[in-house]
Amino acid sequence: MKTQFRQTFGRAVKFGLIGGVVAIFLCLVGIVEIFGKRSLIEGLVSLGHIMLFLPLLATGYLTAKRASDQAQMGKTGLLLAGILSGLLSGGTLALFMLVGSLINIRAMFIHASPTLYDMLTFGRGMAAVWLIPLAGAILGAVGALFRLLPPRIQQPAMRGLLGILLVGLFAGLVRPLLIARPGWPEALGRYLFSETGLTQAGALIAFVVTSGVVVVWSSQGKTLQANISRWPRASRLALRWVFFGMAFVLALALPQFSGPFIAQVIVLISLNILMGLGLNITLGFAGLLDLGFVAFFAMGAYTVGLLTSYGEYGLAHLSFWAVIPIAIFVAFMVGAFLGLPVLGMRGDYLAIATLGFGEIVRLLAGSDFLGKWLGGPQGVIGIQKPCLGFLGPVLGVGFPRICHGWELSGPKEIYYLAVICAILVAFIATRLRDSRLGRAWMAIREDEDVAEALGVNLIQTKLLAYMLGASFAGLSGAIFGTLVGSIFASSMQLMVSINVVCLIIVGGMGSIPGVVVGAIALIGLPEAFREFSEYRFLFYGAALIAMMLAKPGGLWPSSIVQRELHLDEKTEPGPKNASTTSPSVK
Repeated sequence: MKTQFRQTFGRAVKFGLIGGVVAIFLCLVGIVEIFGKRSLIEGLVSLGHIMLFLPLLATGYLTAKRASDQAQMGKTGLLLAGILSGLLSGGTLALFMLVGSLINIRAMFIHASPTLYDMLTFGRGMAAVWLIPLAGAILGAVGALFRLLPPRIQQPAMRGLLGILLVGLFAGLVRPLLIARPGWPEALGRYLFSETGLTQAGALIAFVVTSGVVVVWSSQGKTLQANISRWPRASRLALRWVFFGMAFVLALALPQFSGPFIAQVIVLISLNILMGLGLNITLGFAGLLDLGFVAFFAMGAYTVGLLTSYGEYGLAHLSFWAVIPIAIFVAFMVGAFLGLPVLGMRGDYLAIATLGFGEIVRLLAGSDFLGKWLGGPQGVIGIQKPCLGFLGPVLGVGFPRICHGWELSGPKEIYYLAVICAILVAFIATRLRDSRLGRAWMAIREDEDVAEALGVNLIQTKLLAYMLGASFAGLSGAIFGTLVGSIFASSMQLMVSINVVCLIIVGGMGSIPGVVVGAIALIGLPEAFREFSEYRFLFYGAALIAMMLAKPGGLWPSSIVQRELHLDEKTEPGPKNASTTSPSVK
């Protein structure tokens, strides 16, 4: 028993010191001070306090969790271990403040400002520095008590707190939409949201609703799923179409009340979905890692720019609708051009070769060598917007610059074009996945030699993967060009390809719904949190690490990946187990 206590309190000391170091790091990089300007619950707590409290809460929770998993200790011992870890975290933070009051560390760390110190002492000055260890001990105790709660209480409470955090983060986007509409939407907006966050009533409602949904679903969700599975096929299909119809109506109405910013975010998500669906064919289905995928995106964008622009580098002044098939075809053929030299490469060699191709395209597009045709660093400007008007302007050559119909000039108009294209390409990708060609891609992904032995034409199948994936990226680049109205080589950075690879991995390799979820998580959320400046990328990376540890198969993995990851849970005990209970046969 003494050994168990010694191990438990040793972990408490370790977690406490780590929590204190993490809290100091968050202070010195400016996260606590910057986030402190944004309140989460008006009059109670800001986002800066949340970022400061989370490490202290986590120390108590992790200490109690590790001790309860690996040692037989009573609740009192776990609570004391949580208090000790929180006390050490707060003490480390208080020591940092004392050092900062004696030594001017702001010369090295600009965010170690009086505003930060005032925030850490709750506005009471350095005389109240003792409050920090006390607050740490309380938070450590709260974290340990939270771990000791039964699961039926712990899970709804955790989801409820997470609901408050999420609703508070999006308060700056939701409140203006409600306030702008007189009547009950305005009254609801003022009741739930303050100017910088949630009201106390709004936080309570968010907690109750979120935790209530978790409680109801945990008790009735499986029963509801079982009942629906027993419905006739026609009824289940009708329910699915009702769901799709509601989603379609919501998608049509969203730009009309969401504002241009949210519409532009959804357009960017849709464009990344198009690229993700293309790379999902190459990487997710066929297993061919392409780190130069942005080259196909650039081909589509430059094709639309050169053939529709009225600027200096415009060539034909065609309609956007006439150029779209050309852009897709150009990207399709460039996919074949890339695929042919790298057909015999595998693994890391293939990734490096495609990476080099993407960089070659970017450098050539921005060089003086092709500057007289592609604009060089100046780019291609004056790209015409799509026009929904008479048949002549839509399909003709040399159409007038003034649109005589409905011009898709801004994000709220191009929103429909991007979303429709994303839905259409998702349908095509689904049909390809379920086709004979899709099964051949997956066979190549698993083992090229076995696939070839079974009669799969490797050259033809790989080329089709490159070409079809490139065509989807070309369509995305074409829509991006007309959205921005100009194309520059600096927009075709390697990070575009990296982001697309990341969203496929995060969503689920080979999963078409996973591409959508990954694009929302990795493209939509950072765009929605632009107010937090460069810190959003810090959380972007942290979220990637946490997600890969918690869900290695992705947020929405394909059925094949699910079977691979959980195969050991479904197989029955094999001969190894049997051999332990039966005599060996010699």
